[in-house]
Amino acid sequence: MPSRFESHIDRMIREAQERGEFDDLPGSGKPLPGRGEPYEENWWLKDWVRREELTGIAPTSLRIRKEAEELMETVAKKRSEQLVREYVTDLNERIRQANRGQVDGPPVVIDEVDVDAVVAAWRGSR
Repeated sequence: MPSRFESHIDRMIREAQERGEFDDLPGSGKPLPGRGEPYEENWWLKDWVRREELTGIAPTSLRIRKEAEELMETVAKKRSEQLVREYVTDLNERIRQANRGQVDGPPVVIDEVDVDAVVAAWRGSR
């Protein structure tokens, strides 16, 4: 029985529940994503980028940032030192463009990558 102090919104929610409109929602009965993981200050940004990547519409500046974060996984797949150097040099040029605001998306500051350090790490992993 509804309370006589039930607000309009509370009534709408109660009636929707009674009609079963909240049954079978995605994620129903599952733990919240990220529960038990350490707090990440930019969790919302990383989650947004992940979702945007799925749809292919992430801004260029954020794609470059993600690419820089995943650099070592990417270069591990390269077959030669020359290909690693070319990839990192190209990434550094795109980083410079992003830092100057010459690409679409929110402004981000990304540190350029030390090509020689990446090549040394790539060699060491072989």
